[in-house]
Amino acid sequence: MDWMAPLDGYCERLGPGLWAEPLNLLSNAAFLVAAIWCWRRARGLWLPRALSVILFTIGIGSGLFHSVATHWAMLADVIPIGLFILAYVHAANRVFWRWRAWAAALGAAGFVPWAMALTPVFAALPFFAVSAFYWPVPLLIALYAALLWRRWPMVGRGLALGAGLLCLSLAFRSIDETLCARLPIGTHFMWHILNAAMLGLMIELIRRALLAGPPRGG
Repeated sequence: MDWMAPLDGYCERLGPGLWAEPLNLLSNAAFLVAAIWCWRRARGLWLPRALSVILFTIGIGSGLFHSVATHWAMLADVIPIGLFILAYVHAANRVFWRWRAWAAALGAAGFVPWAMALTPVFAALPFFAVSAFYWPVPLLIALYAALLWRRWPMVGRGLALGAGLLCLSLAFRSIDETLCARLPIGTHFMWHILNAAMLGLMIELIRRALLAGPPRGG
């Protein structure tokens, strides 16, 4: 594989160049703002601060991909996202379910077969195919929300909101090419903005849960 080969996978990009996707590039600032906001609010709490650092790297990696648009930059984009997913599932298992570290890590590793099993299902569906790898994520969040709704209502509601926001942001990611003829700037930049808001909300939920402690009887 030629790691320097250019890629063109988004409506806004019409050719090579660092500024060929100005909205897709600049909208990554939302990740940086969300990460800094979460970091400052999580003083003294290492879990949300660690997630804030990963969120910051998502903004950097995505910014690289939407500027140089090469195969190596694509890895810089997707690796922090994958790392955040695994780290958040681990954190959720520790904080929301109060699992031991080894069990939380094992549960986080379980996301891999979960995604491998569900990605082909979403890939077979016309609208969902474009973002097939990502759709198992809001489904898992929704499952956690349902299971935690009565045990810890604050967390259940927060996770449900996060799942809804992620579905909305994935919808904007999925229609980018479909609407390209009528909307030349595309819709991918909305994926960045809404996703940054969603990830910031998810980190804030970890922070609030840590400060609140487990629910009575939980």
